[in-house]
Amino acid sequence: MKRILLITTGWMFIVLGIAGLFLPVLQGILFIVIGLLILSREYAWARNWLVRLEQRFPQLSRKAHRMARRTRARIRLAMKSKRHATV
Repeated sequence: MKRILLITTGWMFIVLGIAGLFLPVLQGILFIVIGLLILSREYAWARNWLVRLEQRFPQLSRKAHRMARRTRARIRLAMKSKRHATV
């Protein structure tokens, strides 16, 4: 069930990203990258695209990795404080 939800969510971001390439309201590239990140857990082709993007845009890749680390740390901190609040 979780796998189906991940794949569906990833493809929804890809579709939104493609639409965003033509619509000025959506950030197409951002949605495509988010979709690739989600799909890269299940599909090798998505992982390969991300590797190519990291090689092509190394500065952007470093910023994205830093942001991901910070986000994971914030999520862990929120989960930890939530556990302490319920005890």
